[in-house]
Amino acid sequence: MRNLKRALVLLFVLALAALVLFFVLENQQAVALVMFGWSAPAMPVAVPVLAALLIGLAVGPLLGAYGVLRSKRRIRRAL
Repeated sequence: MRNLKRALVLLFVLALAALVLFFVLENQQAVALVMFGWSAPAMPVAVPVLAALLIGLAVGPLLGAYGVLRSKRRIRRAL
């Protein structure tokens, strides 16, 4: 059972890596982003999309942890 779980996790990770690879290879068109007057150099579309994904994956759990800690503080103060 343990080996089956490991195999499934490995299969999932490999499938996810293949999807990311296909996404990067299919989105090679150059794009230059402009934000608040700052212009980024031209880069493939996949780079800013994957960067936004990684930033979201990092910020989401941090905000969730902040919410949990804030709720715990409120509960302690109420008791």
